[in-house]
Amino acid sequence: MKQSKNLSHFNNDGEAHLVDVSNKNTTARIAIAIGSISMAKASLNIIKTGVTKKGDVLSISRIAGIMGAKKTSELVPLCHPLPLTNVSVDLKINEKLLCIDISVKVKTLAQTGVEMEALTGVAVTALTIYDMVKSIDKGMTIGDIKLKLKDGGKSGRFEV
Repeated sequence: MKQSKNLSHFNNDGEAHLVDVSNKNTTARIAIAIGSISMAKASLNIIKTGVTKKGDVLSISRIAGIMGAKKTSELVPLCHPLPLTNVSVDLKINEKLLCIDISVKVKTLAQTGVEMEALTGVAVTALTIYDMVKSIDKGMTIGDIKLKLKDGGKSGRFEV
């Protein structure tokens, strides 16, 4: 099977490989990913108080999201390990939609982008919220994880 020219993680023989970025310029790069976790109103109210058996859900989940972004290359096989210069996790309780909106912004000075780090940060944040609240609400739904913004590098800016 020959590689599609659009899939950079496959060589000319169709085999998976780590993309060679050694000839790319080191540039400032940023990515923002978003997602949400929906839950019962009672669960959201408990999270708002900041007190559960496992601790402060939002604070712990924020740290988990940062850790997830930092560990992306260990979780996603063909991601390069990158020197992250900043990871921020923003959590907003959305009482109207009974969810927590998650936004993760990642920055680096590197030869490749940080989209996967931002997306992984959102996923790990949501999974941590689920883990901390699952004893009272197993019906939570994680969803709508997507890239909102990416900037830097040869391909330039992408924004939804």
